[in-house]
Amino acid sequence: MLPFVIPFPDIDPALFTLELGSFQFSLRWYALSYIVGLIVGWRLMVWIMRRPTLWPSDKAPMKPEQPEELLTWMVVGVVLGGRLGYVLFYDFSRFAAHPSEILQVWQGGMSFHGGFAGVIVATIIYTRLKGIPLLPAGDAVALAAPFGLMLGRLANFINGELYGRVTDVWWAMQFPLPNPVTGQRDWAHLTEPRHPSQLYEAALEGLLLFLIMWALALKGGWLKRPGALIGLFFIGYGGARFFVEYFRQWDTQLAHIVDTYGVSMGQILSLPMILIGLAFLVVGFRKKT
Repeated sequence: MLPFVIPFPDIDPALFTLELGSFQFSLRWYALSYIVGLIVGWRLMVWIMRRPTLWPSDKAPMKPEQPEELLTWMVVGVVLGGRLGYVLFYDFSRFAAHPSEILQVWQGGMSFHGGFAGVIVATIIYTRLKGIPLLPAGDAVALAAPFGLMLGRLANFINGELYGRVTDVWWAMQFPLPNPVTGQRDWAHLTEPRHPSQLYEAALEGLLLFLIMWALALKGGWLKRPGALIGLFFIGYGGARFFVEYFRQWDTQLAHIVDTYGVSMGQILSLPMILIGLAFLVVGFRKKT
């Protein structure tokens, strides 16, 4: 007997679709989450740069127009890093056998950890080229990141992807499986009741982390301690991801890692983030205010 389940909302993964003859264009919620997340992140960084009293020596690390330039670098970093991370960490054998599929990013397959590494590299390069202090700039990027993460996880939920493990909790959901022929949702074939783990991640690594970091930045004086908010983001995301992985369905091609080590690839990649975050916190709080 199935437990009580909450119906999965029938939201089309495409916000809208335009058809002009044989040409078809769809704006999907997932793409929109990237676009809105980057734009909102950019405006948040501009807003925080216009408040110099929050920064060390009452001087913001960037001019208000520079976050827009940095945004361009970050877009390239998140796409290249996210795809490369997925290829290397999550399905290397398949891509090694079919290397042409590496460039087919529209088919899905992005790693957050890889995308985040790409953002770090892009930020380092940009700040070096412009003579901007790296740690304060990194704090600004870290402040903007959780909002984008929240939107991305909500888009995962709308897509009915990256759902959780089978469960009998009362808020379990049955997600529609894709039709093997059309690839569209098949509401006649549903998963077993599962954790809506995308919503757990949206709440923890997105909304909650966003609120905590901005409270500490605006009221706790953490921006005056370069690197501290970077550390908090690493710890907050890594800890939230490690926790939610206990409810999230792991990738089938990586099940042997769970069987061997008792942890998923997501948890393995999150542990170094937590350790690095602790190191940044030590750096931030050893410096004079």
